[in-house]
Amino acid sequence: MAEEKKISKPKAQNIILENREKLNVSGVVDVESFNDECIIVETELGMLVVRGEDLHINKLNLDNSELIVEGEINSCEYDDRESSKSKGFGFLGKMFK
Repeated sequence: MAEEKKISKPKAQNIILENREKLNVSGVVDVESFNDECIIVETELGMLVVRGEDLHINKLNLDNSELIVEGEINSCEYDDRESSKSKGFGFLGKMFK
């Protein structure tokens, strides 16, 4: 039997912020949580936390790894800590320790 080798796509991430009102993110794996002030996104390069006011997800396409957020965007920050899912605490559990 021939072994099938997994072909892994290269990790890529593009973030385009237009006038602090529209954010295009590529390399999106999943959206962990969202509300009108904070969106937590799992990307191929780590967890991305988007903060602002009146935030809403305009488009989410996981097949194309694409996310579009609109609203007043104040910050975009990566959380480079080791994945909290493997420890069973969850991302929000870490935030409220």
